[in-house]
Amino acid sequence: MRLDREEKELLESFEREEWRSVAGKEAESQRYREYARATFKKDRRVNIRISRKVLEALQKRALEEGIPYQTLIASILHKYVGGRLVERDA
Repeated sequence: MRLDREEKELLESFEREEWRSVAGKEAESQRYREYARATFKKDRRVNIRISRKVLEALQKRALEEGIPYQTLIASILHKYVGGRLVERDA
């Protein structure tokens, strides 16, 4: 089997035992289940205009979280409306 460069790097990393189990696996699983539920419950469409910088930051964060950026935006709005999104000092 031929591996590309990224696959080789991942395999080498695994063989060096750099991979660790996720702490709080059940909480993480629950978080992603909530993302999935929110994704499938959508019944309205909203169009907004935001700056390129903000959109790119949202897309980057979504990539880090492993979810689509529109799902991340919906999750942020859902948390805000539910009072679970609070400001913090920068």
